[in-house]
Amino acid sequence: MEVLVRVVTWNTVAMQSRMSLARQLFLLQLGVIVLLVGAGTLLALLDAQRISVAGAERRVLVLASALAELPEVHAALEQEDPSATLQPIAESVREATDTDFIVFMAPDRTRYTHPNPDLIGEPFLGTIEPALAGGTVTETYEGTLGPSVRAVSPVHDDTGDVVALISIGVLRSTLGRELVERVPVLLGVAAVATTVAALGSLVISRRLDRQTLGLGPVEITRMYEQHDAVLHAVREGLVIIDLHGRLALANDEAVRLLDLPEDAQGKEVDALELDEPLKSLLRSSDQVSDELVVYRDRVLVASSEPATKDGRVLGTVTTLRDHTELETLSGELSSARGFAEALRAQAHESANRLHTVVTMIELGQPERAVEFATVELASAQQLADQVVGSVDEPALAALLLAKAAQAHEKGVELVVAEDSEVRDLDVSPRDLVTLVGNLVDNAIEAALAAPPPRRVTVRALTGDGGLVLEVADSGAGVDPAQVDDIFRRGWTTKPAVGAHGQGLGLALVRQIITRYDGSVEVSRDGMTTFTVHLPRARLQDGAGL
Repeated sequence: MEVLVRVVTWNTVAMQSRMSLARQLFLLQLGVIVLLVGAGTLLALLDAQRISVAGAERRVLVLASALAELPEVHAALEQEDPSATLQPIAESVREATDTDFIVFMAPDRTRYTHPNPDLIGEPFLGTIEPALAGGTVTETYEGTLGPSVRAVSPVHDDTGDVVALISIGVLRSTLGRELVERVPVLLGVAAVATTVAALGSLVISRRLDRQTLGLGPVEITRMYEQHDAVLHAVREGLVIIDLHGRLALANDEAVRLLDLPEDAQGKEVDALELDEPLKSLLRSSDQVSDELVVYRDRVLVASSEPATKDGRVLGTVTTLRDHTELETLSGELSSARGFAEALRAQAHESANRLHTVVTMIELGQPERAVEFATVELASAQQLADQVVGSVDEPALAALLLAKAAQAHEKGVELVVAEDSEVRDLDVSPRDLVTLVGNLVDNAIEAALAAPPPRRVTVRALTGDGGLVLEVADSGAGVDPAQVDDIFRRGWTTKPAVGAHGQGLGLALVRQIITRYDGSVEVSRDGMTTFTVHLPRARLQDGAGL
């Protein structure tokens, strides 16, 4: 028996798993509809029966009261044999009023009339005491003809005494036949209601079947579990925006990358307090492929495209990858390549100078050779001594020396202001290298685009107010209308050489300045000067470390 139950249960589960959710819902709705309509029909029949009994009681009571007042009845009761007169009257009224019996009787229950003449003179069966007292009686009682709904009323003489009683009744079987006549109508109404409700449920079921792609509840549950597991496991941020511009979905990685609140889902993009240009990217329905976006303290690679189903656009899907570390390492690699190129150039130049010194000695001019070598050595040593003496941070000092060598190779003079002094600096060395390196690179490129003399000046000062960094160049300057745009990702004056990394340097500068609650100003007074201020209070908090 247990095995049979298990088999039946397994078959039921298997059948449900193969049946679509819409079909199961239709069958459940159909069952509920049949149950409700059946219960309603039964209640309607019971109510109809109650109404029929109540109507019969009122009808026989009114009829009994009316017959008790007839003069013919009073005249017959005064005769020696009242039955001879009352029996025809009772039968004619009974047939005319569709009642089953009309019985006139003496106060001692002796019948004067009855539908069955053989029972005349026999005692009446039923309750008569209230009627003898001058009242009326309505009851359901089983008499000689069967269960009936009856009324008993008194007949008074001129003095008000009860001289006779009259009982009129309708058999329950007669009421049952009347009720049976109503059953087809009730069943017809129930059938129509069931049909209409079933058709409506079928329409809803088909619509649901299209919306659920004909899947069953087990399949939907499995798909949801897999969908949820994938969203939590994927290492890329996934953001889905619906057609109304609301956030439909954001997985765990997207919440982390964008710092989204817990109640972000369902909100419009404008209400999420996202920074540009990411907000514009999410609002747009344009297709985007591997675009670098600087977002707060992160560098993200964003790809976006419309989500479609059967030719209908459902919204946009955006993927986000965190490239912060990669871009930082790329910057450091670019700096290392710059250092290597500077060393190669210096090695090449040193070889030329060494050949010059050797040739001077061979030509018998050792004094000129010593003077030539000493001047070159002193010039290089002077810059190194100045930078190392004024900058405590080794990374910044090495960066400035390397940038000076790079600029010299490109024909640009890089000067570190003599009053530069960087002491007791708590800013992250990586952030400092990114900040200064990108500003200097931008200045060198701007100077190269202008006619000679080409010059870049760097000044760095620390004090109670924090860090003040000035980078000036002899370039053509910046259009005042573009000051806000130059720190936006993608802005560049260089010719396009590829999408990756173009216009990222100043965007990273803005990112670091924002992280340290700093500020930047761009001015033009002979030279274009970028002035960055990182306040001391924020630096001491160790921001970015």
